[in-house]
Parts: sequence; structure tokens; C-alpha cells
Amino acid sequence: MLSEHSVAGQVLVLQLALVVLLVVAAGIALALQAQQASLEEAKQRSAVAALAFAHAPGTAAAMKSADPTARLQPRAEDARKEAGLDYLVAFSPSGIRWTHPDPQLIGKHVPGGYAPALAGRKVTSTSSSAFGRAVDTTVPVKDPDSRVVGLVAAGIKVQRTNEWALQRLPLLIGSAAGALVIGIGGVALMSRRLRRQTHGLDPAELARMYDHHDAVLHAVREGVLIIGSDGQLLLANDEARRLLDLPDDAEHRRVTELGLEPGTAALLASGRAATDEVHPAGDRLLAVNIRPTAPYGGPAGTAVTLRDTTELQALTGKAEVAQRRLKLLYDAGMRIGSTLDVARTAEELASVAVPRFADVVSVELLEPVLRGDEPTGEHAPMRRLAVRGVPEDSAAYRVGEHIRFVPGSPITAGIAGARPVLVRDLRAEHAWRAQDPVDTQRILDNGIRSLIAVPLRARGVVLGLANFWRAETSEVFGAEDLSFAEELAARAAVSIDNARRYTREHATTITLQRSLLPRALPEQSALEVAHRYLPAQAGVGGDWFDLIPLPGARVALVVGDVVGHGLHAAATMGRLRTAVLNFSALDLPPDELLGHLDELVSHIDTDEARTGGMGADDEYGGEGAVRPRDHPHPNGTTTDGASADGTPGGTGPYTAPGPDGAPPPDASPDPDTTLLGGEALVGDSSAGITGATCLYVIYDPVAGRVTLARAGHPGPALVRPDGSVSFPDVPVSPPLGLGGGLPVETVDLTLPEGSRLVLYTDGLIEDRERDIDTGLELLRSTLADAPDRSPEQTCTAVLDAMLPQHPSDDIALLVARTKLLAPDRIAEWEVPSDPAAVGRVRAACMRTLETWGLDEIGFTTELILSELITNAIRYGAQPIRVRLLHDRALICEVSDGTSASPHLRRATTTDEGGRGLFLVAQFAQRWGTRYTPSGKVIWTEQTLDGMRPAGGPGDGGIDTLLDQWDEPAL
Repeated sequence: MLSEHSVAGQVLVLQLALVVLLVVAAGIALALQAQQASLEEAKQRSAVAALAFAHAPGTAAAMKSADPTARLQPRAEDARKEAGLDYLVAFSPSGIRWTHPDPQLIGKHVPGGYAPALAGRKVTSTSSSAFGRAVDTTVPVKDPDSRVVGLVAAGIKVQRTNEWALQRLPLLIGSAAGALVIGIGGVALMSRRLRRQTHGLDPAELARMYDHHDAVLHAVREGVLIIGSDGQLLLANDEARRLLDLPDDAEHRRVTELGLEPGTAALLASGRAATDEVHPAGDRLLAVNIRPTAPYGGPAGTAVTLRDTTELQALTGKAEVAQRRLKLLYDAGMRIGSTLDVARTAEELASVAVPRFADVVSVELLEPVLRGDEPTGEHAPMRRLAVRGVPEDSAAYRVGEHIRFVPGSPITAGIAGARPVLVRDLRAEHAWRAQDPVDTQRILDNGIRSLIAVPLRARGVVLGLANFWRAETSEVFGAEDLSFAEELAARAAVSIDNARRYTREHATTITLQRSLLPRALPEQSALEVAHRYLPAQAGVGGDWFDLIPLPGARVALVVGDVVGHGLHAAATMGRLRTAVLNFSALDLPPDELLGHLDELVSHIDTDEARTGGMGADDEYGGEGAVRPRDHPHPNGTTTDGASADGTPGGTGPYTAPGPDGAPPPDASPDPDTTLLGGEALVGDSSAGITGATCLYVIYDPVAGRVTLARAGHPGPALVRPDGSVSFPDVPVSPPLGLGGGLPVETVDLTLPEGSRLVLYTDGLIEDRERDIDTGLELLRSTLADAPDRSPEQTCTAVLDAMLPQHPSDDIALLVARTKLLAPDRIAEWEVPSDPAAVGRVRAACMRTLETWGLDEIGFTTELILSELITNAIRYGAQPIRVRLLHDRALICEVSDGTSASPHLRRATTTDEGGRGLFLVAQFAQRWGTRYTPSGKVIWTEQTLDGMRPAGGPGDGGIDTLLDQWDEPAL
């Protein structure tokens, strides 16, 4: 129950009074508004009816007739009833009624003034009538000469308008009652919520409770903070402000913005429970306790208490040292190994250790390590790769200098035993000074006092040496420093070994990929082609391109992409490219070719899933391999705790290598790299290759037609000769391996000569800093800048405008400008189904060859055409056509309306036929069959330089052909 003295009760009474008052006022206003609306409706209805009757055809004529009442009374009554009026009266200019609902009033004078209506105006008013007070509208009726011949008055009684208003009253009352109920309900809900929030207390009690709580909050000797779920500081008492040195405007700011120690701010913002966790705050150490407030009925957030433990500061000296060491190790894990470059990793080790651990650091690596090879001998020369802490021109520490250590010296013994060496006083170390008296004296002259030399050892192999030097002004190295230096060097050694092995693997992958990509594009006449291929800096990927000459002077353009990087992606790319070449040799249309390719990828995925990817000795299977659950932490250890003392380890994120195989200094880490046995391989994801994409295009220079199909690949850009750029709407099918047997759709385009087709992979238009829509628009604007560019110039312009600074994916770019085969190099004939037609067509073909200057191959062509045309007439169906194309070779095509394919076979001595295709195969350079929607085309190609294939006329003619049979010639 609500108390009238509580805050909620008082608010409830006030709000109820306001709601009732507002509802009553609104009801009255709505009633008045309804009455006024009824009057307006009556005026409008009477005006409309009067005007309609006055302007109705025949009204003026009836008023001028001999008996207006007889003609107007029935019409007036019908119009009155239809309009719902109380009266509709027509009367003369002198006021004599011609019509009236009460026939007894016809012929009598109209009361009231109607002079304005006689003047030609419409008059609407509320006045007295024969039926009482009514809303009346009087309008004049004019003849064609605009003379007033009568008047029409229409009216509705005021009593009826009041009835209309009363009919609306129940709705208004209901709405007001509903609003009252809703308002009362809302007030009750708000009061209930307010009662919960104030716990039913009256204002005095609330004020007293606030004063007590505020006094307690600021009187305690512990710091108290209330932090919201969003990390904002909601409340801080005086002690908390003092301990944390909070600014005056700290409340309602995020704790991460208050200038606190990073660890303290992170803990306070995390919202997790904590008990007596010690955190620094300036020169103090604070014990922090955190508890969530939600379980105790409060809003989501945390309550924090802080205790000053400065009295324990005397015992924190070692803790601070340990903390700095841990912080340095953490920083080393994050900064060392950020790339997969051996020299860069050595520089990172030196920069991390100076000046936080040593005054000078130098790093030397064995020569084979720099080439990616594994060291083979203990006494191989080392090269100094990095120095920090001395001027760059210092003669004592020259980067690039070769270092040799004297046998028997402590450092040589440390390298041989793979153990660190501590030299507290270099002046007393004669063996060290003996290895190079000049350089060692320079080091001593620079004020260096003590040294720790730690072999860089990974997987049981020494890769080099890290030297940590301290000057006379610093504390001498001790035993604890030796352990720390060993840990720091171990982490760096894992990164260096990763970089070394990556260098080797990257070179291998680059070699493999280059061997799989086309070294040069084949010669053809249909297209002018230029291409570019740029491997990703993160490692070699699976992008490829190809240009494949097809029969009939046609050319196929191919661009594809295998998701991922590394050896597996490159090898898969080679398999797919070979498959495309093989399928293209069958002269399949683009949709069928991609369908077969999709099926092939599905089989490959199934086989790899069945055999576990690359095999037991490949990724995740080889000796010392780091399994997926053992992927290394940035500090160089795996989740199983392995480190760099001979077991696989890892480093933090790394940067993609540059064009020369070395990563650029400002490159960012790439997530596609996995580490195998401490070795970085580039995205060797062997769990399947689903995700491979392909775009396949066939261009026919005879018809100027291009046929396109794609499986998950970006569509091409089309630049027409007028410079307009478009992206043809090529239906997209699922990526290869995911099609599930669904048909692939194609699109046919007819292109004018000089059009440019631009095929590319997604690495050109999309990267980490640019989405695909932005990339496509940039490509469009680049291609439209200069419509007269050659394909080579187009490639250069596109890459200059769109190439990312550090590509994370391969980029394949193929630009082809279309050409058309000249009409005078094309000849076609229709062949009737009559053997006698063979001679006529053959003679016409010979005349065409003479026109083209190809008499030298006329005999061979005549034999080929005779066999092909005869076979088409004998075994084919209409329509039968012959076509000759004069391109880089002479192409003969014979098409018919059947899809039955001829087969090459060796006829026996008793066969009367069956030798035709054998003759064709012997005399033609190439031959084959291409299927069309309406039948098939049998084609042959002959060189134009007079060269004959083996067995042709140039090699013995018919006698040579007869020698091909095993049986004796007849």
C-alpha cells in the first residue's frame, strides 16, 4: 500500500489530479469541436446540393417555362431526398415558390431577404425557415445571357446538426474514458516504480539516509569507488581521490581516461572480482578489492575498495625489479619477431634490451642462417647484424663485420656448449682481449665494463650470439642477469629460426609458383593481351591466369584464385590450371568447363579430407611440428609451455615479406601464417581448397562475341572503344567445390572491335583498408581516364592507381583488346544433302584459296574438305555448312545438325571405307570436334608456311599413307 506521506504516494495523488483535469478539458473541447464540425458539414452539404440543382441541365429552362412547378417539383424532391436535406426550394426572382416539400406552400412568398443571391452571389447562413432554424444556402440560377431567372435554396435544420453531434458523443466519451484509464494505469505504474526506487520512504527519511551514507562514505579510511558496467566512474570518496590522485572531474569519466597505472585501470575497467590485488599508484602500493553490485540488488557495476599498503614499500624493491623484468620480457615477446626477416629480428632484440637491460647490445649470426640454411659447423664465421647503444659510426661495433672467435676463449667455449658466458670485468679477461686486441681495446675505451654473451639456440642448433654490455656507470652483471639474458635470447632465437626457415620455405614456394604459371602467353590473332602478376608479401598465394588458343581462331581467357597462401595453395593452383588446360582442349563451353572443374575440386577436397590433408609427414604431421593447439604465444612459448631450448616455439605476429622476400619495416602482421616446428609457413591450410574461384571467357573474333561464366570470382570490367566502362552482369555461381552439381550460367556479349576486357583477382580491388565497392569504383575511374590506352599501358595505370602499399593477397591482372577477323578472310557455303554438291563446294573453296594466295596447300585442303563434306552428307543432317578462316593457320570447319562424334580408327584391308578421318588426321596440323547447341563442328588447322605433318604429301604422299597399314597393300 502507498502511504500518503511517501514520495510515491504524493506523486500519485498529484499525477491523478492532473490526468483527470486534462481528460475532462479534452472531452469538452472535443464535444464543442464535434458540434462545430456538424454545422460545417451541414453548410457544405446544403451548398453542394443547391449548386448542383441550380446548374443541372434544364433547370434554367424549366424556370422560364409556362409551368415551372410541374417541371421542377419532382426533380427538387428527388434531389432533396438524395442529398439528405430538409428542404430544397426553387423560387422566382420575386420570391414566389415553385417547389417545396410541403405542396401547400408552393406559390407563396419566401420569407427573409435574398437580395445578395439576386445579385449573383451564393449566400449561406443560419436563419429561420418554415421548418424552424436551419442552415440555408441560396444560389442564383442564370440563363445563357447571365440573367437571374430564379433561385434555389437548400437547407438542413439546426436540430439535425445537433443530432449529428450527439451521435459522435459516445465515441468521444469512450475515448476520454479510455484515455483516463490509460493515464491512471500509467500513473499507477510510475508510482509503483518510484515506490520501489524510494523503498516507500518519505522525503525526510530519504534526506536523512543520504546524509548518513554520505558521512560514512567520506569518513572511512579506505578508498571507495563505484564503477558502472560501461567502465564509467560513478562515485569516489575523498580517500579514493587521494590515493589515486584523481582529478576534480573524475566522476562520470571512464577509468581508463583518468591517468591511472595501466594495470590498475585495466583491472578497474574489467569488472572482474578481485581480492587484495596489489597495484601501484604513483609512489604507493594499493590493495584492491572488487565486488559486483548486481547480486546485491543494485544496478550492474562494481564496488571497489582501496587500501594504502605503503608500509610494505620497503619490501617492494625486488618486486619492482621482477616487475620490470617481466615487463621487459612481455615487451620482448610483443616486439621481437614482428616480421619474418632475420636482420630485422636481430635489430628488434637489440632495441628491446637497450637501455632497459644493457647499455650496448650486439647480435651476430652465422652466415648460413642469413641464407635460410641450417648451420653446419661450430666455427663458421659470424656476421654482426645489429648494434644498439653506440653511435652508428663507432669503429668498435661495425654492422656487417665478420666476427671470428679465438679457439679456447670463454665465448668460443660457450658457443660450443650452447651455454651463456658471464664476464664481470672485461679488463681482467685476457682470453677475450686476445681474440682482437684492437677492437677489444676500443670497446674498453668506450667505458664498457661487463659482458654477457648468450648463444642464440633454437631446436638444439646454435644460430648466432647475442652480446649484452654494461658500462662502468651501470651495475655489473650478476647471476640473475645471466638467467634473464638467457631467457631473452631464447625468445629471440625462436623468432630468428622462424625467419630463417620462412626464408627457405618462401623461396621454395616462389620457385614452385613461378614454375606453375605461364612463362609466356601463346601467340594468337584474336586479342592484344597484356598481363601482370604480383605475389602477396604475406607469402605466395594461389592466383593464376592463362590465355588458351581454341579452334576456330577463338581464344579463352582464364583468371582464378585459390584461397590461402603457401605451398599447398601454389600446388593446388597448378592442379587447377592444368585441369583448365585439359578441359579447354576438349573445347567445352564455359558453363560445362566450370561444372567439370567444380566436380574436380569436390573430389580433391574429399580425397584430402579422407587422407588428413597433406599427409602424416606434412603440416601438423612432421617431426617437431606444432599442432593447432600448440600455436605459439607472442613470448615464444607454446600453450604446452615449450620454449626455444630445442623444442618448437613461436613468436608474436609477423609482417608480410617484401618483393625481395624480406619484410618491409612498417609492414603489419598477417594472420594467415602458421608455425610448424618453430618454422613459419605461409598459410599452408590443407584442410581443403573449397573457396577456389574462376572466371572463364571465350572470345570469338569472327562474330566479335564473348561468352563468360564465373564460379565465385569477381566479374570482368569492360572498356568500350568510346571509353565507357561497365561491369557486365555475369551470373555468379558458387565457388569451386561448393557448386553441388548446380548448373553454371553464362552470358553472351557482342563487342565492337577495340574493346578492352579487364580480368583480375580480388586482391586488386579489395584489401584490409579498402572494401570491394570502393575498389570497383576506383577501377572504373582508372579505366575511364584514358580510353585510348594499350593493354600494356592499362596494366601499368591500373596497378599504379590501385596497388596497395603492402598487398596481403596475390594480384593477377589480364587486359585483352579485341580484334575482329576481316570479312575477306572468312568464306562460308551452305551444302545441300547431295553427294554431287561436294565437287561444287570443293571448287569454290579452291577459288577462295587462290584468292588468299594459299595455292600451295590447296591439294591438302581439297582432300580434307572432300572427306569432311562427304561424311557430313552421308552421316549428318541439315543444315550442313562449310567455313574457311584465314588466320595464323587455315581453318576448315564443316558443321551439321547431328551431335554424333566421328572416331579415328585404322581400317582393315577388307574395309571399303573408314579411312577418311585417318587421311584428315595425317594431312592436318590439328583436328577435332566442337559441339554446338544445334549440332557439331568438325574442324582442321593447316599451317600457312607449307610445312606438312608427318605422313602428308611432303613426306611421300599417298604411298606413305598406304604404308601406315600393317596388312599388305592391295
